[in-house]
Amino acid sequence: MEKIILTEKNFNHLKEMVKKNKDKEIIFSSQDDELNRKAMEKLEISGILISLSGRKDYMKQRNSGFNQVMARVAKKKGIFVVFDFNELVNSKEKSRILSRLKQNIFLCNKYDVGLKLINYENKNVYDLKSLFLVLGLKTSLVKKL
Repeated sequence: MEKIILTEKNFNHLKEMVKKNKDKEIIFSSQDDELNRKAMEKLEISGILISLSGRKDYMKQRNSGFNQVMARVAKKKGIFVVFDFNELVNSKEKSRILSRLKQNIFLCNKYDVGLKLINYENKNVYDLKSLFLVLGLKTSLVKKL
């Protein structure tokens, strides 16, 4: 099945694009957390690409773009979370991205949400799986990467 990544800021335009591409595996990406949640709840998408860079953390918590409400919706609708490995490689704030990723992995483990990886730089798959094991991903989810 062909995969397509949609990035849209307007929900109505996004809804039209999803209808046009029904036969493809749709992965949605946006910087707006409310739009991400709305797309997960209302549209037939396969995955959600959550950008971990360019976010501002709060005083006492991280802003990882993924929370327990979104995790419950993802589990209920069979939506997987997508992580772009190049975002980590090309970032200047690797420690913050790793901590946000670790928080998202914790939520994926707790609610048994699938996790997928975009690997444009053709890194060794076993190295990436071992990274996710070190960050705390369950072995049952690592096998599906």
